[in-house]
Amino acid sequence: MLNSTLCYLEKDGCYLMLHRVKKENDLNHDKWIGVGGKFEGEETPDECVCRETLEETGLTLTSYRLRGIITFISDRWEGEYMYLYTADGFTGEMISCDEGDLEWVPKDQVLSLPIWEGDRMFFQELLLDRGFFTMKCRYEGDRLVDTSFKLH
Repeated sequence: MLNSTLCYLEKDGCYLMLHRVKKENDLNHDKWIGVGGKFEGEETPDECVCRETLEETGLTLTSYRLRGIITFISDRWEGEYMYLYTADGFTGEMISCDEGDLEWVPKDQVLSLPIWEGDRMFFQELLLDRGFFTMKCRYEGDRLVDTSFKLH
């Protein structure tokens, strides 16, 4: 199982979204997601989310929190434990990302974008802000076939 992070930066009622359109053979091609990526070496989740955010956006996180852990199971791709963050503090100047186009999207419009079905579910939880949660999503191809969810 892979370990990864995903972060949604927040500003003025918007989330910073990455429209994945630049990489070849990208399982997220044409989807809108947050910023993040796979752990390197012996990184902690916090170290990974800060490094990935800086690499993809040019922004340094100053205030962020772990919101949940999502387990992805797929019949096509390696399984993944994803540490989901939001951030409301950061410094620096945004750069262009080599994985896609970065755009500030109003929170109430995120669910209308082409996003993964599982992401739709955890976005609703982020908006409700009921606390830390765990979630499991099982995919067959691009189709979500089973989920479980627990608030902690």
